[in-house]
Amino acid sequence: MNNYKLTIQYDGTDFFGWQIQAKGKTIQGEITNALEVLLKKKVTLIGAGRTDSGVHALGQTANFKTSEALDIYRFLFSLNSLLPFSIRISEMVKVHENFNSRFDAISRTYFYQISAKPSPFNQKFVWAYHKELDVHLLNNLTAPLLGRHDFAAFTKFADDREEHFCTLFSAKWSRFKNTVLFYIEADRFLHGMVRAIVGTAVNIGKENGSPGDMEAVVNSHDRKIASASAPAKGLFLYKVKYPI
Repeated sequence: MNNYKLTIQYDGTDFFGWQIQAKGKTIQGEITNALEVLLKKKVTLIGAGRTDSGVHALGQTANFKTSEALDIYRFLFSLNSLLPFSIRISEMVKVHENFNSRFDAISRTYFYQISAKPSPFNQKFVWAYHKELDVHLLNNLTAPLLGRHDFAAFTKFADDREEHFCTLFSAKWSRFKNTVLFYIEADRFLHGMVRAIVGTAVNIGKENGSPGDMEAVVNSHDRKIASASAPAKGLFLYKVKYPI
């Protein structure tokens, strides 16, 4: 069986997230439909992460299997031609038959964009936040999140999961001109976790809070203690890392 890995970029504005749903357009659904048109058979497309409604991606990965040995260059061209332009397959490679985009990933990295001066060219992709953000303070606030913790306070679906522990490898805020960027890498993320962290850090920073305030949120294990989530449109799945 031939196994192919796709690297995918998408503007998630008009989609109900990655995962196929009974109603509404999804990224996984659009790609699966296109694959089935080309291969003329049912296809199982496995994604590395389930981005929410309105969230974007620069480096989502997914894999599918087929008995056919595909001409990658021609197949990739045909696949992109069947997809809406808001979804692009940037790379397609053949991988080991046992490769699984979700379970073989060792980390996922997201970034979030906040701008005090949104423009017509980025308004779909940034959180327009009109107060000055202190990047140094934000880095101090998110420092306690590094390492392995129970992140139940940052997901509204905590009761639906037995396991809320994630290991954060990095969480860094920086500024580029008028845009504040937040990069976060972890072995896994809970549903809505990144947006909840961003919203909580910005809210604590607004009140000139301390890292202890963030620690208190984490230790509460209660979503009601954390702040409202940042808007979906500022969030991007940046890349998924696999063993070399």
